[in-house]
Amino acid sequence: MERRTVSSGTEWEPRVGYSRAVRAGSQVHVAGTTATDEDGNVVGVDDPYRQTERALEIVREALEAAGATVDDVVRTRLYVTNIDHWEEIGRAHGEVFGEVRPAASMVEVERLIDPDHLVELEAVAIVDDNGE
Repeated sequence: MERRTVSSGTEWEPRVGYSRAVRAGSQVHVAGTTATDEDGNVVGVDDPYRQTERALEIVREALEAAGATVDDVVRTRLYVTNIDHWEEIGRAHGEVFGEVRPAASMVEVERLIDPDHLVELEAVAIVDDNGE
């Protein structure tokens, strides 16, 4: 089975020892993703909808780099710092996955790595394993 990693180029990946995404055979796993811009600044401070939207943009880019699309996603996990924002977060998730309808979990956590992060998202996709 071929294993391929996707990097976003951040300084944290080699320091912490992770990849933005890993494709192993037909599976693509996207690491926990937060709403940051290219310079590492938090996008959408105090806006759970915008943070979810931005995290999903990054997830989409990682999936595509690994040879998958959002249509291939079978599982998402959302870690949120305030479950009372579930409707805004869910609306952003639904705008991307409304037709795909992956198995999904939304779990409230005490905090994320940056106090301005409100949402962290993971995704798993399964694609046709044609040996890419």
